[in-house]
Amino acid sequence: MGDSTAVTVDATLLLPLTERVAMLAGTNPIHQDVWSVGATVVAWARQAGLIVGEPDTAPLERARFERLAARVFPAAPEDRVALYARWLIWLFAFDDARDDGPVGASATAVDDLYGHLLMSLRRGGPRPGADPLELALNELWRATTPLMSPDWRRRFLTHMERHRAACVEEAVNRRTGRTPSLDEYPSLRRRSLGRFMFDLAEPALGVEVPAPVVPTAPWQSLLEGLTDLTAWCNDVASHAAEANRDDPHNYVTVVAAACHLDPCRAAGRVLDRIAERATEIAAAARALPSDLTALGVPAGSVERADEVASALVRAQGAHLEWLQESGRYCAGVPVAAVPKTRGQWTARRTPAEN
Repeated sequence: MGDSTAVTVDATLLLPLTERVAMLAGTNPIHQDVWSVGATVVAWARQAGLIVGEPDTAPLERARFERLAARVFPAAPEDRVALYARWLIWLFAFDDARDDGPVGASATAVDDLYGHLLMSLRRGGPRPGADPLELALNELWRATTPLMSPDWRRRFLTHMERHRAACVEEAVNRRTGRTPSLDEYPSLRRRSLGRFMFDLAEPALGVEVPAPVVPTAPWQSLLEGLTDLTAWCNDVASHAAEANRDDPHNYVTVVAAACHLDPCRAAGRVLDRIAERATEIAAAARALPSDLTALGVPAGSVERADEVASALVRAQGAHLEWLQESGRYCAGVPVAAVPKTRGQWTARRTPAEN
């Protein structure tokens, strides 16, 4: 093969980021009751009908969402960590319902599915004969909302509506075979990630971001950056699976199409963008208290917002570690050989090449 190497686009390509990006470096602590949390949430998900099949074989069980929740909230009460993990299972169960069947390519079907889910929350209960997704969502909502204010509930539902619109847009793209442009993809991906999962950090921490802080430019800019970072890391890890089903909604795929690159070189550009975005996020997080203070936000509100922001920033490193240990992100497939030149990003060799 000469001076070239076959490469694999998968979660392992994210590992060098821990050396390139200070906020992703180090090992995140994990909740001491992670095994208990895991047993609790898997039992709940099976009873709810979200996980089916033999133990330790179902994709949602092998994903080990309890480990992500336990890394993100290592000091939170066990029941709050478990609640966050249950929300993670629900979100990914919803994603799988779109990805693994005909629903995901039908804008009407996606809109109807999401419409029933949101309507059930607004009317205070599921429909008679509702499916497991709707039943589980209502159970989670009842467990979460007593802790939160009406402002938080409205914000959460607004983010779900935006997620719904993004899912519908993605369905149209899948149906038509259209790949989003490089300019439009980041905005679409922010909405399709499920921004409401960031809202759920607040009940897990027992700290609510004050309503006057939420619409401010410093807070929105920080959350936008955090959403990008989570989404783009996930895109690198999931590229192989999405490429196998011809799903264009992946940053690596979008860069490859827009810049006429193979997946290896495209992944390298995405990794560079992740590193740049992480540097921007770290700076925004450091400046958040002073920026909010300059806007006249009271000290107590600044302190609560900073506590939530600090947890969400730390969560990025926890997410990166989870991507390496989760059974959801199997190794990718080798892609076209790429010549190595001095100073160029170099990908990992496949086992066959070592």
